[in-house]
Amino acid sequence: MSEIRRIGIFTSGGDSPGMNAALRAIIRAATNHDLHIYGINRGFEGLIDDDIQLIGDDEVRNIIQRGGTILKTARSERFMSYEGRKIAFENLKARDIDGLIAIGGNGTFTGASIFYKEFGIPMVGLPGTIDNDLYGTDFTIGFDTAINTAVHAVDMIRDTAESHNRLFLIEVMGRHSGYIAVHTAIASGASAIVIPEKKTTIDELVNNLKKSLRRKKLFGLVILAEGNELGETHEIAKEIKQRVPEYDIRVTIIGHLQRGGSPTAFDRILAGRLGYEAVEAIVRGQYNVMAGLINDQITFTNFDDAVLNKKVPGDYYIQLAEILGR
Repeated sequence: MSEIRRIGIFTSGGDSPGMNAALRAIIRAATNHDLHIYGINRGFEGLIDDDIQLIGDDEVRNIIQRGGTILKTARSERFMSYEGRKIAFENLKARDIDGLIAIGGNGTFTGASIFYKEFGIPMVGLPGTIDNDLYGTDFTIGFDTAINTAVHAVDMIRDTAESHNRLFLIEVMGRHSGYIAVHTAIASGASAIVIPEKKTTIDELVNNLKKSLRRKKLFGLVILAEGNELGETHEIAKEIKQRVPEYDIRVTIIGHLQRGGSPTAFDRILAGRLGYEAVEAIVRGQYNVMAGLINDQITFTNFDDAVLNKKVPGDYYIQLAEILGR
């Protein structure tokens, strides 16, 4: 058992639904071990600015259903420098905070790993990102809510697409990951997907749409991840219109709607399990790891492995989206 008595918690990077549920679980679990918990506002920025306060049960009542993060979040250029990280370390030592729990994604765990190696502050991470792109967990906190939000939006767009015989190009989030796009396409019955992990040419996309036309299908839904290789969605729409003028084309960018909103039951339960397990890990002396869920079992993955090992949608799901969307 470790000698840790004071733990700092922060959320970093893009917000994701379920972060508040994770904070609540961490504080409830820490209280069970008689630990003192400090909330760090604005992620690594708050560490550098000493924007830290004691936090307890009162602060996390009635937040399990809330989107966003009560601790706020930010990206910190200052933390990328050794000088910035040293200030953060000195602030922690001045407050006798001897452990950290970080909720975030790739950038968060990259910074956390460097900080641990330089200053030895025990750290455990929770995967809080809608992109679902972290190695070492089947699901990240917020992913399920994000795809439910996207599918709800696509369902409403379908009504208009079918009523007016229009082709909609719908852009979902995912700069480097196609998980949201693939799952949204399967759940909404989209005609095609364009994602970073699978090379799709404009010729292939146009040919698929022409096949739909030959079947007298004048409306359709194409789901594109924002980081796809074909380019900007409006430009793709112009190219398709030139090649297939029969289509009446519209573009919808769902955008940050996917990050907000009340988390689904799945994300709340995932956040609860991982928050509890993060505290248990840090108490027993397991550091520099991310808590995850694989085959419904809690796992722990080294920060570096979680970030550097690329996690991509499996061929099965990509093929399923393509076949079911014909």
